[in-house]
Parts: sequence; C-alpha cells; structure tokens
Amino acid sequence: MNELSVQLYSVRDAFATDPTRTLARLADIGFTRVEPYGVLENRDVLRTGLAEHGLTAPTVHAKLLGADQHAVFAAAAELGIGTVIEPMVEQARWQRPGDIASELNAAAALATGHGVTVGYHNHWWELVERVDGRHALEVFAEHLDPAVVLEVDTYWTTAGGADTPALLTAFGDKVHAIHVKDGGLATDGSGQVPAGQGRVPLAEILAAAPDALRVIEFDRYDGDIFDGLAASFARLNGAAE
Repeated sequence: MNELSVQLYSVRDAFATDPTRTLARLADIGFTRVEPYGVLENRDVLRTGLAEHGLTAPTVHAKLLGADQHAVFAAAAELGIGTVIEPMVEQARWQRPGDIASELNAAAALATGHGVTVGYHNHWWELVERVDGRHALEVFAEHLDPAVVLEVDTYWTTAGGADTPALLTAFGDKVHAIHVKDGGLATDGSGQVPAGQGRVPLAEILAAAPDALRVIEFDRYDGDIFDGLAASFARLNGAAE
C-alpha cells in the first residue's frame, strides 16, 4: 500500500494554535506521514512532535530561491526529511521556465552535500502560461537536472487546463509525489471537497502515478478540516489497497 501523507498547510490554523494536538489528531485519522511547511520556522516542534506521534516527514515545503539554502537543507536533514520542495515561484517568471530550472538545479547541487533532494510544487499558472504553445511546466521539467524531482499538484494542473493523467505519464519517474485534492477547480481554492467528490479525475491520476507519494491537501475547506481529511484518507486508503 502507498502510505499517505498530509500537507500541514491544510491544518495551518490548528497547527499554529496547538501543533502537538494537531499532529495527534492527524495520527488518530491514520496518517503516518506528514508534509510540513516552513522547516526553519517549525523545526523545534517537528523535532519533538513527529516522533511523539509516530509520524515521519519524507517531504517538506520550504522556500529555496532567495533563501539560506544551506540552513534549510541542514534543518531538513536533522529532521530526517529527504526531499525539500520549493512551494511556489510567482506567475510573472514563468515565461522563462528554463531560468527557474537553472536556479533549482543549482540548489540541488548544494542539497547533495546535506544528503537531501530538491523538488518543485506547481500551482495553476505554470499550466496557463505557455511557451511555444506548451505548458510552461512541461518546458521547465525538460530543463531540470535529473536530481530534481516534481511534486505535481493534481488539482492545480487540472484547474490550469492540463490533461493531468497524460501529464503525469509524460513526466514518468520525475514525479516523486502528487498533491491529491478535489473540488470545482476554482483557482482561488474555494469549493474544495474530499478526494473523489469533485471534478478532478482521481482514479485516472492515481493510475498514472502509482509509485508517487500521495499527499492529501486542502487549500480551503468550508467544513471541519479534520473531517475533510479523514474522508480523503478513507477514499485514498481504499484506492491504495
């Protein structure tokens, strides 16, 4: 079974208020893995909280471009996190995706000294922006060093107009992880629902990236976020068996 992870941004309000209780509630749902954000800012609580609740963090979101990369990679290595993922590069830069790839390639060279891998997480604009008629994300991927991996946010690729299963197939082993979320595909994140209840082609996506780490996420949720995560966990846990 492909063990499931959860992006802690989904529970950011609860985590900011009581991180220990939040991790405990995620473990109670059945999660054994989490994807933190802000590895430097949250290092102390993660150092104690992950082990306390039987959790590991194979991936983390942390700003790399323009940041102290050595500090980020050292913190990730200390916490046993293997992959540090740049969470966002602003839309204005995506007419030159090769430049962004070059910067992440350089970051990956630094990361190897810490035993850490670099990745990138997309939003919708990397698909809306086109370079020679192609999604900017596709051009970006072709310029990446083999050491740099992708975390494909399957909600955002679909919202951006891509055929997400075909995109995942084309990226192949470059896809280290996928963000799994669902909803009406609004680009402001509104209207998101548990996996399998919206317009994202969940079954086809899972089939196209069978070996990728599956990370459940909500950008926004109108109900109780822990109930929403539990519903997504149950749906994906069944799909993984």
